[in-house]
Order: sequence, then C-alpha cells, then structure tokens
Amino acid sequence: MKHVIALDVGGTGMKAALVGADGTLLYEARRATGRERGPDAVVESILVFAADLRAHGEKHFGESAVAAGVAVPGIVDAENGIAVYAANLGWRDVPMRRLLAERLGGVPVALGHDVRTGGLAEGRIGAGQGADRFMFIPLGTGIAGAIGIAGAIEAGAHGYAGEIGHIVIRPDGPDCPCGQRGCLETLASAAAVSRAWAAASGDPKADAADCAKAVESGDPRAVEVWRDAVDALAAGLVTALTLLDPRTLIIGGGLAEAGETLFTPLRAAVEERVTFQKLPHIVPAALGDTAGCLGAGLLAWDLLSTEVSA
Repeated sequence: MKHVIALDVGGTGMKAALVGADGTLLYEARRATGRERGPDAVVESILVFAADLRAHGEKHFGESAVAAGVAVPGIVDAENGIAVYAANLGWRDVPMRRLLAERLGGVPVALGHDVRTGGLAEGRIGAGQGADRFMFIPLGTGIAGAIGIAGAIEAGAHGYAGEIGHIVIRPDGPDCPCGQRGCLETLASAAAVSRAWAAASGDPKADAADCAKAVESGDPRAVEVWRDAVDALAAGLVTALTLLDPRTLIIGGGLAEAGETLFTPLRAAVEERVTFQKLPHIVPAALGDTAGCLGAGLLAWDLLSTEVSA
C-alpha cells in the first residue's frame, strides 16, 4: 500500500505516522527526542525513528514509503531543508532534509515548521475546511500562528509570518525571551496562565487547567486571572484580524482544552473590541495533538504531486 512517513518533532517527544494517499493514518508511534543527551542525539533519534518507520512500512504494507514529511520547532528554512535553530532542542543549521533523505534511501523529503504544518492540517482536514482565509493559533507554552490562504500556509518572505505571540499587548508587561516586554505569549499562553494562577492561588504546582476548573467553580481569584488572559488574547486576535481579515480563527493548544470556558468570553471580548472589522468565526481546533503529524503527511504528499507535475 502506497504511503508516506510523517514526523512531528516536539521539545521532548516525537509523534509519527505512516499516512496513506487518502490521509488515513495507517500506523502511529511516539518516542522521546532524547534532548537531555544533546542536539546531535536528537537528530540521530529522528533519523533512527524515520528508518524504523520505513522498515515497518516494508514489513506490514509491502513497500517502502514513497516520501517523508517532518515538522520541527524553531526557525526553519523549508525551501533549503534546513532546521536553522530551535532553542528547546539546542540545534543550529541542521541539514534535516538531506540527512533524512540519505537515511531513507533517497526518497523525497519535505521539511516544515511545526505550527505552520499543524495549520496546514487544520485548514485542509480540520476546523478550517472550507475557509479560504484562516489563522491557526495554538496556545501552549508559547503562542504562534499559521496564516492559511487558499489551502496553503503563508510563511512570509523570511519564514517568520504568523508570529502573533510576539505582538506587544502591554508595553509595561513581563519580559519576553524575544527581547520585548508585554508580548501576547507572556500574558495569554497556557504557560502564562499557569504562572499567574500559581501565584494567585499560592500553589506552585497549579497550572492553566487548574485555573480553568477554578473559574468554572466561581473562584474570584481564578476569574480575574482568566479575564486578564482572555483580554490580552482578544487584543492580539483583533490586531491579527485587522491585518489579515481571516474568515476563521482556529484556536488550539492546551488552553483551548478549557472549551467554552475559554471560547465564550473570548468571542465576547473580540466582539467588544472590533469597530470596522468583520468578525471571523472563532472555533476550537479539531485535530488535537495529531495536527502536526497529519500536516507532515500532507507536506510529503504535496511534495510528490509537485514533482509529478514538474
């Protein structure tokens, strides 16, 4: 059965699949990145995982994968197949496409940015189906974004498009690792809510999920923390929709798991802020943590179709 290898590399774990031509997940697996052993070990873990996936396909589906797609975090030069930099993995200028192609017997390899790759999947087969313009925004440790236009993801001139997490919302706000103060991700990411709720509750182990539960039970301290995060997020989203005029805003990541505890006040806060702008549909992501892996599979199939048409 014809299939491709799809790999989604995170900070601590990797999700992988063999994906059929119709998008079916034929086989799924997960492994640790091994980042505690250093960046070279992470790269080798990826290569070994890919080779094992290839062997699985040969054994169980009667043939090798015809291509591979891999999504990685950080700064990515997708055109040249280079994983430029990832702070949480410690690597710099890794020729990922070439290394994977060599390990996989020369098959075509597509490299993508993790959030943009997840956005590709959400746009085509997830919550953005049918939307000609959308933005996918996962709220996790940080906040990033993917801009979808007519079934493709806009990377920008230098591969930095969609970095909504570094819109400055409160210039006197917390320091951000990017060098600015008051960036959206310092105020409205799952990590930011966890920090704020841990401080407000006096429980250093409390996290964003705990805060959401406390909001649902009516805890006034949690309500205040949650309101601050939602207000900051709404400000960032209004900036994005002013610039991009998307038809749909797809919100994912850990914070979105709070469901309507997040979406009901967020929709209201965005509506309060708009003036001339058209309100987009604000919807939860549909694919969960499989989005990156599914998107990597789409990248691989897209690469094959491009080569055939060329």
